Amino acid sequence: MVSDRLNAHLASGATTLARCWKITRVDGKVFGFTDHDNDLRFDGLTYLASTGMDAQALEMSTGLSVDNSQAVGALSAIGLTESDIMAGRYDAAEICLWWANWQNVEERMQLFRGTLGEVRQRGQVFEVELRGLAETLNRPIGRAYLKTCDLSLGSAKCGVDLSDPLFAVSLSALEAMDGTLMRVGTLASFQEGWFGHGRILWLTGANAGIEGLIKQDLGSGTARRIEVWQEPPFEVKPGDGFTLIAGCDKRAQTCRKKFNNFLNFRGFPHMPGDDWVTAYPRQDEVHDGSVRRWTDNDL
Repeated sequence: MVSDRLNAHLASGATTLARCWKITRVDGKVFGFTDHDNDLRFDGLTYLASTGMDAQALEMSTGLSVDNSQAVGALSAIGLTESDIMAGRYDAAEICLWWANWQNVEERMQLFRGTLGEVRQRGQVFEVELRGLAETLNRPIGRAYLKTCDLSLGSAKCGVDLSDPLFAVSLSALEAMDGTLMRVGTLASFQEGWFGHGRILWLTGANAGIEGLIKQDLGSGTARRIEVWQEPPFEVKPGDGFTLIAGCDKRAQTCRKKFNNFLNFRGFPHMPGDDWVTAYPRQDEVHDGSVRRWTDNDL
């Protein structure tokens, strides 16, 4: 909503307006940036001018389509840093875009509110996509009928304690074989593939504090290799420490045999597949009226 004072300023024909961005990261840290040539301050936050922030045209609609824009800026020591961007610390951060009279910042209006989308880096310049609040309406809400479980491993409803030594171990990298594959310390007490579909949390080294997803746990005994889905932002060096957390492929068999947690399984393992749509009675099958589902041994 535009205030009377800002309306009067806009109607004057000679405006002194600047755009201000307030970014709140998921870790709670708040940053302010402006395209004005001096720092501005309001609502207890200083909006820094030294980052070279600029924005493209803001597309807004009256329907449910996603409002979007883009912002461009320079990396600086007191603003956005290359390491923070590469580590994904600005992913899904909340952003508010203000239009403010830099001569009197009390005359301002909010133009946009949403989240940061894809962040791209080109040398010492970054480019970030701004996604409007309607983006949240594109996210699935509620549950679906699936054979597999829809819970996140270790969540409150799941109930698996991921701090249990059966499901987590801390060790260090022995060798970085390529961007996504590394040789790790001994995992002889864990079955082959135990950490596939799991998570890796870096404890030391350049990637400390960053979490990734494990694609595969390869090899056996002491010759184990961990492959992640996405290459860590920074180079992995021998001795870098991390914690591996066991993975779950969401199947009923895995829930029962690996985690002993079938009572909390939230899938529908007996749900018939697509092949049942075209199924028909056959002479060589048993027709005794019994239930056609998995047995306890299958689970």
